[in-house]
Amino acid sequence: MPSRIRRALGVNTWVWTSPLTDESLRRLAPTIKDWGFDLIELPVENLGDWDPVAAAALLADLGLGATVTLVMGPGRELVATDPATVRVTQDYLRGVIDAAHTVGASVIAGPAYASVGRTWRMSEAERAGCYDELAAHLAPVAAHGREAGVSIAVEPLNRYETSLINTVDQALTALADVPEVGLLLDVYHMNIEETDVPAAIRRAGSRIAHVQVCANDRGAPGADHLPWPEIVAALDDAEYTGPVCIESFTAENATIATAASIWRPLAASQDAIAVDGLAHLQVVMPPA
Repeated sequence: MPSRIRRALGVNTWVWTSPLTDESLRRLAPTIKDWGFDLIELPVENLGDWDPVAAAALLADLGLGATVTLVMGPGRELVATDPATVRVTQDYLRGVIDAAHTVGASVIAGPAYASVGRTWRMSEAERAGCYDELAAHLAPVAAHGREAGVSIAVEPLNRYETSLINTVDQALTALADVPEVGLLLDVYHMNIEETDVPAAIRRAGSRIAHVQVCANDRGAPGADHLPWPEIVAALDDAEYTGPVCIESFTAENATIATAASIWRPLAASQDAIAVDGLAHLQVVMPPA
């Protein structure tokens, strides 16, 4: 059964390019609008890669909304690191919040705890200590977000990309002391880590602040084995009304292709990931 809740549908520019620049945004945004998307998801790999003021003007002219993703590259850490690294990471996240505020996005989303690909073994006591650190180090960033009208959505990643937060339940534990911080649920990671994806969505409930989707292999949503009707029903039961954004990756940037393990074409073309994925989402999440 289709969703009973109308949600804005978006696509991340990582489908085509990395890093995002002013020129690539000017090139991509009109086509994304013409295809029928409601919004465009803007990654901030480094502050200054693209101009938030120019982006806001471009998107306003096109009638497109925006969401913003944070990027935890090498050297960005909020746990098990030195104080200077924490301060640099917090400053980066504050800058992403400011960019989101400028483009009219209400959430910055991503794995705001450790650099992607950083894994290490830890005891349960060490894990609990890291979760305490995370809450303490996210709190001042979340306060900056409150002033800007922008919240943080923390993303559990699969076991190959982090050893800290892999599941909804771990995220809820880690963020118990910072209730203003929400969760980004990405079905790609959930398909690996959750034994029951719809049940995990329901447990996340009101903490869901952002949702990203793709096929189980990072291709177009719907060209896969994922239980889309059940996923949509769970989002409805959680009363999630925010955006749903397609996230996949281009192979043109060796760094991001390696980080996301993009070793082969995921669809007939990068455009097809967006166009075919949107067609599928419009069936399971049709306009009101």
